[in-house]
Amino acid sequence: MKRLTTRAAALATALALTVSLAACNNVADTSQSSSVTVETEEATPVTPEEAVEAQPLTYPMTLTDQAGRTVTIESEPQTIVSGYYISSSLLIALGRADRMVGIEAKADTRPIYSLSAPELLELPSVGSAKEFDLEGCAALEPDLVILPLKLESAADSLTELGIPVLLINPEDRTLLAETITLVGRATNAVEAADDLLAFTEEQQTRLETTLADADRPDVYLAGNSDLLSTAGSAMYQSDLIDLAGGRNVAEDITDTYWVDIDYEQLLAWDPDYIILASDASYTCDDVLNDANLADCTAVKNGNVYQMPGDAEAWDSPVPGGILGAVWLSTVLHPDLCSADEANAVMDSFYENFYGFTYPLA
Repeated sequence: MKRLTTRAAALATALALTVSLAACNNVADTSQSSSVTVETEEATPVTPEEAVEAQPLTYPMTLTDQAGRTVTIESEPQTIVSGYYISSSLLIALGRADRMVGIEAKADTRPIYSLSAPELLELPSVGSAKEFDLEGCAALEPDLVILPLKLESAADSLTELGIPVLLINPEDRTLLAETITLVGRATNAVEAADDLLAFTEEQQTRLETTLADADRPDVYLAGNSDLLSTAGSAMYQSDLIDLAGGRNVAEDITDTYWVDIDYEQLLAWDPDYIILASDASYTCDDVLNDANLADCTAVKNGNVYQMPGDAEAWDSPVPGGILGAVWLSTVLHPDLCSADEANAVMDSFYENFYGFTYPLA
């Protein structure tokens, strides 16, 4: 399938990153980063979007990652370690899976790898955010390492060893777009990143337009380990609910991680729908048969659903996270968003960026 070529969506997000490039052949002092500005012969000011587009993609390249760290990449990375499932999935979508030499722990539990790049399952593990293998990562001698924000101390240690590390934090819709732009530039995969952002933007616009005048039912999104764990407004999951035409009942919670509540709070919210995380350790039947929730509107009406997870967890900020909103819109607004249309969008996404057909056989 032919890739999309629209770059407008990516340019806007690129402005959120401080990007400076220094080319050895045309910059007198490579220790000084050039600012992202362009002038015509008449010195007519240009827009920031035009300035970013005009910059040649050359190395050494200096980027500001999502922890605010300045990172210099001396040459185009040929060997990459990803210690985070989101960056691993993103590297596949950007066509850079063949450059990966190390991957996060438990890669074999994520179907997206076996479906699109099974060779990744043979790579050495560098551990997880809780138990990162610093020595093992360094031993791979990567040109670039990509880690989650919580591994900042490990990133500093690797940097001291001369290994460039990008910290990413795709915790909401805007930050995910920034992550895609950042990794796309770092790995010289700008066109693929632009295509991915354009696809996402197209679906966002479609949903916003289709659901502009729709009533917004109250939605409770439950965590993977416990029904009484939920995501507040600062998390990606809240954006997902909003884009699908719902209202997150936990929107007043501003924590940046999952929050534990009790039955009393859940009953007070009385959601119209309860949505289980794709990898929940409990089932919809468990919720429907929970005597504590007998008076909950969602339970009484049978509106308890689980997010699909047969390819990847759409209720997390993965590159295909927009598909979570596409799917949920068919649950909340079946009269406006058909399942057939949603399946076509999903298939187009996975064929275009991951090379397999969806829904899975």
